Amino acid sequence: MPLIKKIVIIGPESTGKSTLTQGLAKAFGEPYVEEYARQYLENLHRDYVYEDLKKIAEGQLALEDQKATHAKRLLFCDTDLHVVRVWSEHKYKKTDPWVLEQIKTRKYDLYLLTDIDMDWQEDPLREHPEPHMRAYFFNVYHQLLMNGHTPFYRISGGPEKRLDTAIRIIRQFGE
Repeated sequence: MPLIKKIVIIGPESTGKSTLTQGLAKAFGEPYVEEYARQYLENLHRDYVYEDLKKIAEGQLALEDQKATHAKRLLFCDTDLHVVRVWSEHKYKKTDPWVLEQIKTRKYDLYLLTDIDMDWQEDPLREHPEPHMRAYFFNVYHQLLMNGHTPFYRISGGPEKRLDTAIRIIRQFGE
């Protein structure tokens, strides 16, 4: 089986990550990994607690591994464990060691960081609509990517512009 390139779409809440991920998968005819946290939290029927974050991380990786078996050249990931880490640190001031170990060992080829220049879309699972919190989380993700060793690009504009920009970047990157 040829090596597939894993592309992660990452960013704060309500910045078009899922829309972009699905659009890229369709444009390239490849699978995508949905955000497992959404599925998990929709079925939880209570507020999540610290221990749930490890279960979310495990589910995200299991889903990623399963979807990777269907990829020919590319796999689009609507989030990765950096998001679990950011939320865990923000809300609980700690991250499960297993999650940190997985972040060290899992490798991705490209990150697309979605900007906060889109209007907030209300959703019962979203927690921080305040402009200063959206900027805070954007800056946290940006700093994580700046300190990492994986190429990343900032994706801004409306949905069509974001998709066009991301397609161009992926093609230049070498799909």
